Amino acid sequence: MPDVLPPWPLLAAFCIASVVLAVTPGPAVFYIITRTLAQGRRAGLASMAGVALGNLGNALGAAIGLAALFAVSSLAFTVVKYAGAAYLVYLGIKALRSRPDTGVASLQPAAWQLAFRDGFLVALLNPKTAIFFAAFLPQFMSPEGSAIGQSVLLGATFVLIAAVTDTAYVLFAGALAPLFGRSRRVGAAGRWFTASAFIGLGLFTALTGQRSPAK
Repeated sequence: MPDVLPPWPLLAAFCIASVVLAVTPGPAVFYIITRTLAQGRRAGLASMAGVALGNLGNALGAAIGLAALFAVSSLAFTVVKYAGAAYLVYLGIKALRSRPDTGVASLQPAAWQLAFRDGFLVALLNPKTAIFFAAFLPQFMSPEGSAIGQSVLLGATFVLIAAVTDTAYVLFAGALAPLFGRSRRVGAAGRWFTASAFIGLGLFTALTGQRSPAK
């Protein structure tokens, strides 16, 4: 039976590289921080969990060859990329149209499920993540082991490491979130900031090329 665990030197190098990539702020981190500042720590954690699950889906997609499809089919890549960008813009417009008298949006019962869903879709509808995994993971795989087994294991490990660092970002942003709701003026500014951030992320996703990293 092929070995699904890379040699320990490769695995250790992979973990170090993953930590460095995970702590480097990128679109996913910016999205999670923005959601936390807008709706609080619970929404941030739900968004982080959704992003992690979406990234895991992309890692599994890369393992079974989805990244190869995106690499050779510009139509498939473009359709998924613009769907993700459109969803981010939709979230921005939704934030902009929220009631101004609420300040920072409160997380109503079951609303964490919506935050989780949004994070999942934002991450899953980013084909660059699958391509990133397809380019990054093979650097730490042993040719003697199972290719799909090693890629699934390494992808899941990266997602777990990123979830830990993203949680730290959520906790930090959660400590600052109350500042955005202390007055109606600050709340309105926070609402505009949230909308601008989501719309900006959508435009960034739509305009950037295929080879940008996921984080």
